[in-house]
Amino acid sequence: MSTKTPRKADILRPIQNTSSKYFILTGVAGLAFALFLVGWLYQLYQGMVVTGLSDWGTGGGVTWGLYIGAFIWWVGIAHGGIILSAAVRLLGMERYMPVARLAELLTLAGLSAAGFYVIVHMGRPDRMVTSVLGHYHITVHNSPLVWDVTVITAYFVLTATYLALTIRYDVTRLRDQLPDRFEPLYKLMTIGYTEKEDQIVQRMVWWLALAIIIMAPLLLHGGVIPWLFAVIPTMPGWFGAVQGPQFLTIALTSAISGVILLSYAFRWAYDWDHIITDDIFRGLTLWLGFFSLLFLWLQLQQMTTGTFAAPIDATQITIATLTHPIYILSMGLVGIVLAYIFAQTIRPALFTRMRAVACGVAVLTATLLEKILFVVEGFMYPTMDVYGATPGEYFPSLIEFASILGTIGMVVLFFLSIAKVIPVVELHAIEHLQEKQEHGREHEPARHD
Repeated sequence: MSTKTPRKADILRPIQNTSSKYFILTGVAGLAFALFLVGWLYQLYQGMVVTGLSDWGTGGGVTWGLYIGAFIWWVGIAHGGIILSAAVRLLGMERYMPVARLAELLTLAGLSAAGFYVIVHMGRPDRMVTSVLGHYHITVHNSPLVWDVTVITAYFVLTATYLALTIRYDVTRLRDQLPDRFEPLYKLMTIGYTEKEDQIVQRMVWWLALAIIIMAPLLLHGGVIPWLFAVIPTMPGWFGAVQGPQFLTIALTSAISGVILLSYAFRWAYDWDHIITDDIFRGLTLWLGFFSLLFLWLQLQQMTTGTFAAPIDATQITIATLTHPIYILSMGLVGIVLAYIFAQTIRPALFTRMRAVACGVAVLTATLLEKILFVVEGFMYPTMDVYGATPGEYFPSLIEFASILGTIGMVVLFFLSIAKVIPVVELHAIEHLQEKQEHGREHEPARHD
């Protein structure tokens, strides 16, 4: 365990110092995002025909594929991130305070990537205005798709407000050490700030955290997002009440994995071993194991009810999914992670940070594959037989594959940029660590030489 004392200078290091590794990572992430933008421009010029997607009754196959699967994945990461941060504040989980803001920023980045997928998948971006916003007063009453856009927008605003309230404290106290080129932005962030508002803000943040915890299972990744699928009875692979809790567990496992990766990256880049400690990684890994167990349990429930004396159409989609190599791979990855975490609890010496990172990568890969397969297989096995004789299959195009790397690059660029403007670790977290360290020293037994 590190004995270094956390200081303000530590959380200012990403803002003040820029290494060659920073520029290399920026270049790689920018190239990935640029390649996807080129592919998207080609898609806009040629039409959706350049993707692996097709229309029922003409080319067979599916109308939703990797784009929608990745959209669900990013929304899940985003929703799980803010749930993690809200739980830290609401339940007093001070152990995780150093990574709370990373989780909040992951929410904004994830929602941005998810929103981008909506625009890309619409084929023509102008449809967002003509079909959604232009007729919002009509569509909001009967379209789960519009409900989806609504709650994502509301969640983005809620998270941005939540983040902005906590940033005011940091910016005010660190202003003399922040770059002058962002002075107009810092003034905007701290308009009307006085120290008297600190206690009020803490209460506001607590209530916002409570609202987030309540909204998550009712309206977000436990409600509206799965309702896009769960309320369609002609799609036996989607229909059913299990989708809400299933989506929520996937969101939490994905978000915890994302926070593990971000925490490791910042700790490695800025020598934050005394801020983002091994204890945090151990705790996050245990939570990852808990929600991975729930994820596999709900998958078991779904597969059991789909194969045991189920209607023919439900049996068909369940067996097709259960025997698909992608499903076997994704469940296998989560199972291996769960087995390692269980072994780690019995024998703590098995823990290492790199193994925690490997668990995060494995779970993120598994949840992405599972969501893409969920979308595609659901379309491939509908109850209605109207298109039963229409041949067709689906395999993602290069543009669709590039969208995964492109949006990951987009999120990386977001963190590289935001880390140059505001501290990605709260000043409150540093102050808490300092108090904890001082308290520990006061209670150390006196040494007699």
